[in-house]
Amino acid sequence: MSIFRRPDYQSDATQFINQLKAQKPELEAQQRAGRALLWDKAVDRSAWQEYREAQVAQKPYVYQTNS
Repeated sequence: MSIFRRPDYQSDATQFINQLKAQKPELEAQQRAGRALLWDKAVDRSAWQEYREAQVAQKPYVYQTNS
């Protein structure tokens, strides 16, 4: 061991997260379940292709009236 070695630093945020995980071990599983609800979805690529093909091009001046 070196005499110049400093103890490992942990920020307040890291300490808080480690303490929270120690108090609530089920927290990570709940986070993964929440992510699966909103983000981890199977993508139907043919439906997206049809959606993109059906879009109508937007006019350059959307709020201009054709008087």
